[in-house]
Amino acid sequence: MKTGFKILLFVAALSLLIGSRQPVQAQCAQCAATVETNTQSGGNAAKGLNNGILFLLGAPYLAAGILGYIWYKKYRRKNIDISMRKEKLHLN
Repeated sequence: MKTGFKILLFVAALSLLIGSRQPVQAQCAQCAATVETNTQSGGNAAKGLNNGILFLLGAPYLAAGILGYIWYKKYRRKNIDISMRKEKLHLN
């Protein structure tokens, strides 16, 4: 019953997110004005701004990937043969 409720809650949240999309302009007024005037005059400042945004977007993912790789290499299981005694242990 809990799994069905979680799935229903996820579907409801996803449908609300998709249904309530609104266009946004996430750029400061100064940057937008500079890029607009530069593009109209034939410049390529918009391309540089887009590359900067992509760089800033990718940097945290790259850092998390590197840390994950280091963690995997350091703490992964090694193939170690463990020989234990066959009799039961009496701890009382």
